Formats: sequence, C-alpha cells, structure tokens
Amino acid sequence: MSEIIKNTEEQQLFGHPKGLFYLFFAELWERFSFYGMRALLTLYMVQEIFKAIVERDAATAVVYASYGSLVYASTVIGGRISDKILGMRSSIFLGGILMAIGHFVLAIENNTAFFLALAFIVVGNGFFKPNISTFVGSLYEDGDDRKDSGFTIFYMGINIGGWIAPLLCGWLAAEYGWHYGFGLAGIGMLAGLIFFWSGIKKNVFGNKGLPPNQEVYEKPVLGIPQKTVIPIIAVLCVPLIAYILSSYKAIAGGESFLGDETIVGLIFKIIGVAVVVFLGKIMLESTPDERKKLFMAVLITFFMTLFWGFHELSGSVITLFASRNVDLSGIMTASQTNSLNSMFIILLAIPISLLWAFLSKRNLNPRTPYKFGLGLLFAGLSFYILSISKGSADENGMVPFMYLFAMYFIISVGELFMSPVGLSKITDLSPKRIVAFMMGIWFLSSAYAFQIVGFISKQLAVESTDTNVGGLQTLEIYTNGFELIAHYAIGAGILVLLFSPLMKKLMGNVH
Repeated sequence: MSEIIKNTEEQQLFGHPKGLFYLFFAELWERFSFYGMRALLTLYMVQEIFKAIVERDAATAVVYASYGSLVYASTVIGGRISDKILGMRSSIFLGGILMAIGHFVLAIENNTAFFLALAFIVVGNGFFKPNISTFVGSLYEDGDDRKDSGFTIFYMGINIGGWIAPLLCGWLAAEYGWHYGFGLAGIGMLAGLIFFWSGIKKNVFGNKGLPPNQEVYEKPVLGIPQKTVIPIIAVLCVPLIAYILSSYKAIAGGESFLGDETIVGLIFKIIGVAVVVFLGKIMLESTPDERKKLFMAVLITFFMTLFWGFHELSGSVITLFASRNVDLSGIMTASQTNSLNSMFIILLAIPISLLWAFLSKRNLNPRTPYKFGLGLLFAGLSFYILSISKGSADENGMVPFMYLFAMYFIISVGELFMSPVGLSKITDLSPKRIVAFMMGIWFLSSAYAFQIVGFISKQLAVESTDTNVGGLQTLEIYTNGFELIAHYAIGAGILVLLFSPLMKKLMGNVH
C-alpha cells in the first residue's frame, strides 16, 4: 500500500498529475502544426489555389468550411474506434502520424497535393483530437476539484501553440514562400508525437489509455489484426476525402449533380440523423439521472456550436478583413493576426482559472449555463466592435488595428468562459462507457460550426479576381455582416441566461 502511495506522489507535479504536462506539450506542438497551417490556408487559397476563378472568395469559403467540418466530424468516428478497439494511446499515435504526413504534403507545390494534404489532416485529426482531450479527463477521479483547472492548463498549452505558430509560419510564408510555412507546421506535429512518446516511456500515464480489450485489439480481420486494419482503412479514406474537398460547383464553375447542395452538406445531414438516432438509443438504455445529464451534454454542445460558428470566422472572413481593411503597417501580416486570439488566451487563462477557484471557495462560482450565456454575450460584443470600426476608416477603407485587437481580446474572454469549462463538463456528464464518443460529439459542434462559417463567408464574399477591389466596398460588406452576427450572438446569450435556472436542475450535482 505504501508503495502505491509513494508512486502516486511521484506522479504529481505542481498539484496535478504529471501526465497532464506531457499531454500539455504534446497538444501544444500538435496545435502549433494545426494553427500554423490554418493561419495560411484562407489567404493561400485566395491568392494561389483559386486566383484564376472569379468567385475565388466563395470557392475558398466552401473549401475552408468543408475542410473544417470534416476535420471535426472525423473525431466522432475516431472517438468511437478508440472506445471500442484502439484505446487512446494508439489512436493518438496514428492520428499524429497522418497529420504530420498531411502538413509535409502541403509543402509540395501542386493543387492535387493540396487536397490530399487536407484529407490526411482530416483523417489524422479524427484519431488525435478527441483522444488526447479524453486522456486529460482520465487523469482525474470523479469529483476531483482540480479537473477544471487542469483542463484550463491544458487549454493554455493549446493556445501557446496557436500563438507561436501563426507568427513563425506566417513569417516564413511571407519571407520565403507558402510551402516553407506549411513545412514548419509538419515539424511541429512530429515534435508533439515525440513528447507523447517520452511520457509513455517514463510511465507517467500508468495503465491509462491502453486498448479497452486486448483480445479485440488483436482480433484478425481477413487474417490481419484489427490494430493494423484500422490504419490501412484510414489511409485508403484519404483519396476519397481529397476528392470530396476538391469537387464543388463553386470551384468547378459548373452545375453540381446535387444542385445547390454540397457533398459535405449532404454528409452532414446524414451524420446529424445518425448521431441523433444513436444518442436516442443510448438515452433509452440509460438511467433517468444519466439521461438528464446526457441531455445537458447535448444542450451544452449546441450552444458551443453557435459560439464556434462565430469564433471560427477568424480563420476566414476576419483574416480577409485584416488583409483588405485593417491597417497592419509595421505591426504584422494578415496571417499573423491569427495569433492574437491565442495570445489573449495565454494571458487570461490563469487569471480566469484563479477567479473560478476564488469564487468556488466562497460558493459564488457561476454554474456552467451562466458561463455559457456570458460567453455568447462577449462574442456578440466583439463583433459589434468590428462593425463600428467603419466609423474610423480612412479614404481607402482601412481601419485602425486597435479595433481588431479589441475584438480578439473580448472574444477570447468569451472563449475562456465556455470552451475549457464545457470540455470538462462533457467528461462529467457522460457515462464512462461512451465518454470518448461524447467527446467526439463535442468536437462535432465545431464541425457544424464550420457549416455556419461557410454560409457567412459566402454571404460576405467579394466576387473578383482583382486584388484592388475598392476598400470602401469591402469594408461596407464586412462591417454590415459583423453587425448582424453581433445581434445573433447577443440574442443567443440572453436566451441562455434566461433558461439557466432550468439547466442547473438538469445538471444535478455537476457544477
């Protein structure tokens, strides 16, 4: 018994499980790769991939939204495969390797390679993202008061990668070419895998993250163990996803056999129905208490979808707004503005984490529904700041950088009210037998959010191959759109606050 206690003590660092900090660095470098690539993606498509297409903004919006949707939708499948067969460790390794391949393929100057690279990242993220987040939750026992702060620390690791990556990858892309920036993102992914492997070798995770059933893990399919079959199938899915991403009416300039529907849009309708049916089955099999908590997990996920739908415009419309209508002279490039959100998360994560701890000691810590309502209000305010920037525009339609700076500060506060708290509550509200699947559903909220991003981005598209479209024209389009977004976000926040007392009852003893 004393040996067990001693081992437990040795596995603690700064009051948290030591494994948290290995996952922190693994996720830091994975997010470095992801956000470094994302910072370049919209501008790269507008300026290179679709530069000869009149509707280049619309084409970029379709591909960006479809890519983002598939990246997060794949987490549902990856989470389920982890729950049933691979376990978290093997899933993280498989996903990391596929993503690294994708980032390096992006360094190849070829349009076919571009879509194959996006497909590798889509498949890889499905295995990596839900499992590393679930791994964090598994390090804490049920009811452990440190879990919220642990997830906030982990979330800060995500944003250190998200802060540094756009600055470095954006600088490389501006100085030496797009593909050097993409190549650096691939190196970041490999660094993340090395950190994770070192944690396993030092046994900081104990017996956590192993395959749930070794017999199933080794079970042959057509003479090949399932642990080998799954990576083979994953690689075979890459060309199909690349085809889906590269075959839209907006890109081809012709009529699609689906009419105005995109392939990804159709896929998401099917996924939505399948998820609802599966969740209904799970709820029927659950106890009344589990059923109430599962309902709240789904409701929290829905509100998060709205928030991410506005927040993820940072990688598309807001990046184009920064490029075309924000005076960045001597400050940073448009791609580098993607670092601002993560910079503010880093600065604010610990103070807000300490605020929750301070309020908890005095029984004043707001319950999750109130935090979600306030988060949506902050999102609305941030877009309102952008909408009024036109009042300070010069004769060329350029607005001061401070409006963009303030916007990112405010939406980052809203993000810290919602995302790390919601991430933690999903693990608390979900039955253990489906926790990775529910984490996949959580990330599916981002997938549907990207459909919102695509819709908004197409409405705010500037239809021209001319890079010198009048700045006052683009400013009018963007700021009118930002004002409308602000109204929707603020309205949603007020609605959540009004129904928070009812939601508190459904959550039971989960804070």
